[in-house]
Order: sequence, then C-alpha cells, then structure tokens
Amino acid sequence: MSELKEFLLPDIGADAADITDILVAVGDTIAEDQDVLTIEGDKASMDVPSSVAGVVKEIKVNVGDSVSEGNLVLIVEVAGSAAAEAPAAAETPAPAEEAAPAAATAVKELCVPDIGGDEVEVTDILVAVGDTITEDQDVITVEGDKASMDVPAPFGGVVKEIKIATGDKVSEGSLILLIEAEGDAPAATPATASAPATASAPVEAPKAAAPATPAKVEVAPVSAAIKASPSVRRIAREFDLDLNAIAASGPKGRTTKEDVQKFVKAQLQAAKNGGGAGAGGLAVAASPKVDFAKFGEVEVKELSRIQKISGPALHRNWVTIPHVTQFDEADITDLEVFRKEQNAIAAKQDLGVKISPLVFMMKAVAKALALYPNFNSSLSEDGQSLILKKYYNIGIAVDTPNGLVVPVVKDVLNKGIYDICREIGEISKKARAGKLTSKDMQGGSMTISSLGGIGGTQFTPIVNAPEVAILGVSKSAMKPLWNGKEFEPRLMVPLALSYDHRVIDGADGARFITAVNNYLSDLRTLIL
Repeated sequence: MSELKEFLLPDIGADAADITDILVAVGDTIAEDQDVLTIEGDKASMDVPSSVAGVVKEIKVNVGDSVSEGNLVLIVEVAGSAAAEAPAAAETPAPAEEAAPAAATAVKELCVPDIGGDEVEVTDILVAVGDTITEDQDVITVEGDKASMDVPAPFGGVVKEIKIATGDKVSEGSLILLIEAEGDAPAATPATASAPATASAPVEAPKAAAPATPAKVEVAPVSAAIKASPSVRRIAREFDLDLNAIAASGPKGRTTKEDVQKFVKAQLQAAKNGGGAGAGGLAVAASPKVDFAKFGEVEVKELSRIQKISGPALHRNWVTIPHVTQFDEADITDLEVFRKEQNAIAAKQDLGVKISPLVFMMKAVAKALALYPNFNSSLSEDGQSLILKKYYNIGIAVDTPNGLVVPVVKDVLNKGIYDICREIGEISKKARAGKLTSKDMQGGSMTISSLGGIGGTQFTPIVNAPEVAILGVSKSAMKPLWNGKEFEPRLMVPLALSYDHRVIDGADGARFITAVNNYLSDLRTLIL
C-alpha cells in the first residue's frame, strides 16, 4: 500500500531564491536526504535535500522559478504499511518447513566511466528498456573531439530505465541506465516444529517494503562540480561564459570574480591583436553559394563527427599560428639495414613485434626535445609566458575511416624500441576501431605526421596546438649522394618541420631538424 506525500521547500535562510537546477526527474526513486534541487539566493548557492523517500510522481517547480519556504516542490509516492493477521492453527502444531531461498533483485545505476575528463556526445543507445544485458556488454556509443567509443556495462541485469537520449552531452559520472541486477536473498528462518500456533497469538505485521534505492555503481569517481558564488555564476551567464574554461584561483578551487575578469580581458586582448593565444580566427569573406547540381549529377556526403570538429581546429591553428616550415632530408641507409636485421632476429625469437621506421623517428624527436626544450612547450592562455614541459610524449597522426586522430605515446625518451613498437600497435588498432578515449590523445609534447607508407615527396604539416611544432615525414627514396669522391646510392627520407614562429625562431628550427637528421643518420648518437 502506498500514499502520495508533498515535499515542501524547507527554511532556506532567505526570503526567496531562484531554482538553478532540478536534480531529479519524474519516475526517479529518491532516498531521504537526497539532493533534489539547487537554488541560488543573494549570497549563496545550496542544494536542497528531500525529507521523504519514494518515487517522484510530479515536479511542481521549474528552473528559473523563484521559491521560498513552504512552496510545493515535489509529489512523492511513498510505501505504506498493512497489518497482516496470521491464521490460527489451534490444535495442529505448525509443521517445520524451510522456506526456499528467493532471488533478490537490486536496482543499480550505471554511470559514465572515466573517459578522459571531457564532455562527449551520445551518438547511439545500443539497448532498450526490458533488454537483458551481460557484464561488459556495450550499452551506448559516445563521440568526443577526436574519437568515438563504446561504453560497456560493468555488471549484468535487466534494463529498467534509460536516463539519456541520443544527442545528450555526458561526462564522467553521468547517469546512463537503471539496471535490475539479480542477487541472493538469505533463506527464511525455518519454523519451529514443536511450537504449536495458538489462535490468540498475533503475528507481527511485516514491515512495509522500503523503496529500492539504486545502488550506485561507478567505474570511476564523479568529477567535482564547479565552485563559484551566485554572483560569479550570474556574470558568467550574462556574458555566455563557460566556467569550465576559466582557471580558478580561489580557495579550494573556487572561481572568483577576478578570475572571470582576467579571462574576459585575455579574450578581448587576443581579439584586439588580431590573433594571439585565444583568438578564434581571422575575418574572411564567406564562400559563395553555388548550386553544383545544375552542372551535373552530385552526391551530398555528410562529414564525419571527427572531421566536423577537427576542421575548425585546423583552421584556427592555421590562421592564428605564424607557421614556418623547415625542410631537410635524412640519410637512413644504415638505419634500414639495422632495422631489417633486428626484425629478422625478432621473428626468429618469436617476440611478436615488428620494428617500423616511425619508432626511430619518435626516439630521435624525443632526444631533440630534450636538447632544445623550447620545442617541448606551450604558450600560456594570455600569450605572455611559455610553459616548458618536463615529459616527452609523442603524438602520432593516425589515418582512420572516420578521419585523422592523434593518439599520444607517453615517456618515449625512456622507453625501449620494442616497448614503443608494442604501444604503437595497440593504439593504432584502437584508433582504427574507434575505441580511443580523450585521455589517449592528451598530453603530447610534439606530433609526428608520417605519410611515408603512402607516398609524396614533401608536405607542410599544420602545428597541432597547443603544441608548438610538428614533424612531417614523407616517403623515402634512393638518391645519389656525393661522398667526396663519387656519387653513391643512399636511402633518403624527406622531413618537414613546421613550428610556431612566436616561440621558435628560424635558427632554432634549423638546429632542431639537423639534430633529428643526425640521430637518424647515425643511430649511435641516440645513446650519447
């Protein structure tokens, strides 16, 4: 038996406050003291907990409403109690009978696991209400800036409710599904055979079943909410600012009014300079609108999500970063001989790896980054300082059916050739299967874009901001090289180093690409 109860707004210490967020939905099962609303007054923001537990039947307020003490917030269906009277057995003793153990069920929450800290879009929901799913079964597909991935369930059960829709934005900790998972209930205590039941002995009424509070199952802890006062939030809303993008300097990570002002000033200064660290691009004339169908048959093909996201980023990088590209050729004749010898040894020893020329490129770049630290840096947001990195992580541009992605291999300087080979194989496989996460593509020191396996003699790669340099590698070819006495055939690989001229000048660019050239031409220098 159940009844409907009203949840009224308690004393909030102010005459009125605005509702900024509603934390529950109709149909949700809530527990006592669970937060259901977020409100903002003149000087504080607070969450309002529910004083009743049960199922939300109706929400009587909306975001933006002004409420005060006593206002009706929710109508909640709570479980009641009914007295049960046991039948009397006056003469015959109750037989000893052991109750069969019953299977108990619990409603669990499935939340988004750690996906690298960024917000992603739900592109597909792979299950429906009523479906029985198994552990590790994929339930949704999400897409971030540069990758698409499936999210598996960490446990099995029956899908009771889907809390998201296609197109929704989710992040780590967001609720996806309510799943009824099957467990074990303890066996009932057997009745005592020798105790006769009397007609006058009342049987204790069973307690009313409490509403099942979902047992929250999370693969990773939920990210902390943004800490900011109501006045700061109000300023951010007025100027359409994303508080996630503003660096917080207040105590315990709180975003202050000064932080917002500093962010706005930096954006205005960047726009005034016609570029800068935070500029959105140059003003150009719009492309003409052309009806191509009048010239012949056409087909309209929508860009992939990766192309839609990476396109504006590439345009931003190209028009806001003053590019300089330095060209060179490295003699890799001895490197290739060594590489083939090592691959033959690895095949005989069944090591399961195959060394590619790219691995040596990565080691050479990491070594050059240690020698010229300005290449291993990023400009600060206001463009006034340089952030020097003490790690050596190399991004690798990978061509996939959905577009170009750049996974990052960490700590290349301190890893061996075989270790890097195995890691490249794993991330390349994940990239082509669309399984890369945002975390897989973060933290790069510098990127290598290698087209050597496809063809071409040279190209000018675009710097992958916030990095300040990128190395392009084209297809190697045999060329005559003068050794002082005669021309001899040598295997040469074209290199193209693009860099941000605000950070790196031409002389350092020439030194860096020469260092990479020397490391590739004589592998012994890599161990010096």
